[in-house]
Amino acid sequence: MKFNSLLLVFAWLISFHGDCSKDSQDPIDPPPPPPPPAVNQVDFWLTKGDQSVLLQKQNGILAFGTTANGFTNLDMDSAQQFQTVDGFGYTLTSGSAQLINSLSANTKSALLRELFSNDANAIGINYLRLSIGASDLSASVYSYDDMPAGQTDPTLANFSLNPDRAGGTGLIPLLKEILQITPSIKIMATPWSPPVWMKDNGSSIGGSLKPEYYSVYAQYFVKYIQGMQAEGIIIDAITPQNEPLHPGNNPSLLMTAAQQKEFIRDHLGPTFQTAGITTKIVTYDHNCDRPDYPLEILADPAARAFVNGSAFHLYAGDISALSTVHSAYPDKDVYFTEQYTASTGGFEGDLKWHLKNVIIGSMRNWSKTALEWNLANDQSFGPHTPGGCTTCKGAITVSSSVTRNVGYYIIAHASKFVPTGSKRVMSTSGMNGLFSVGFITPDGKKVLVVLNEGNATTAFNIRFKGKWTATALPASSVGTYVWN
Repeated sequence: MKFNSLLLVFAWLISFHGDCSKDSQDPIDPPPPPPPPAVNQVDFWLTKGDQSVLLQKQNGILAFGTTANGFTNLDMDSAQQFQTVDGFGYTLTSGSAQLINSLSANTKSALLRELFSNDANAIGINYLRLSIGASDLSASVYSYDDMPAGQTDPTLANFSLNPDRAGGTGLIPLLKEILQITPSIKIMATPWSPPVWMKDNGSSIGGSLKPEYYSVYAQYFVKYIQGMQAEGIIIDAITPQNEPLHPGNNPSLLMTAAQQKEFIRDHLGPTFQTAGITTKIVTYDHNCDRPDYPLEILADPAARAFVNGSAFHLYAGDISALSTVHSAYPDKDVYFTEQYTASTGGFEGDLKWHLKNVIIGSMRNWSKTALEWNLANDQSFGPHTPGGCTTCKGAITVSSSVTRNVGYYIIAHASKFVPTGSKRVMSTSGMNGLFSVGFITPDGKKVLVVLNEGNATTAFNIRFKGKWTATALPASSVGTYVWN
């Protein structure tokens, strides 16, 4: 037993000595270097339908590579470019202006920077729609040439923008503050009604523009554009009438396609031309169920010569109507100018529907703009005119503080990342509950807005130039992805 134990010890000593000799003669191979730390290549901003995450930048690493997986591919090709984007934003109603102006100076200043600047915590709104005179979300009905009952003003001697200056709604002073923050913001303006003395029923509700006042009303537009320009406010585009087939609002006007065609062809277009007005004339400005309306106007060569494009809402019809009109007249622009979120709606449902239709849908159907309805309401969804909308919920609610509603996040997922002058580019959409629209910005950044309409988290690849990065969106959520 002892002998065997000695042999084992002896063998161990020989083995140890051999190892020591090897160690003393041969250098030790250095360990391999650690892999380089992963570098994020794609910024990812998320909003969840359950509101647990609201426009928050995510911390994970997204990098392009070629490791295969079985996920759905969302392809994007920045070489295939479509329309140029004018912007994303809201209608700044005079009611919205009054509410924002009611805030303390510091709160108002911070809010305007958050809404309109390119600061890190801002959403960069770059397009606004205004009402020419009152909309139904004004505190009262007014025009810029109101006269006592029974009196008229065919020379427009009484025309004045005073109702929207300081002492009135304060819309013009507020616009000047916004322009100090973002001088390049684009503005579209539209009337809800002419002055009532121009109408055949003498009322702010419904009725039609009297033919004898077509030329006078064209001059009314000129005075408005010139008056705003004198205030330093450039009106990029106008539409002749908001929702011309909805005469039941307050204010409102019935204007058929035949009437609008005559007004543009024989009065508004020539008057703009004579006055040197370069503001774009955009026709229609109503629902997607009646593409025949703008098509009737565009079919008239004389009217078409004065028309830049057509504007749409989506309270009826399908968003593909924009492509219908674009396909018929590809040299004319299309615009999406209004959709409201309701006081009775839910955050998740509105987020999904509006991202799918207003942001992704309008852009994929050639729109240059995607605008939600009013910017601000109070807690009672006012102010509004008698008979005006009582359920329209602003992007923000203004009381003693400011609350951000679903409309804020709908627009922010595009406006924060897609500046004016960006181009829509090719992206795949509609696969596995995922809907997308892609852009390339003027400085070359790529932006992909993706909606997961489904009820479960969905993993997918963003595939670009032969490489891809794997990511996932929670159920009923929207993500905006940005890379260089």
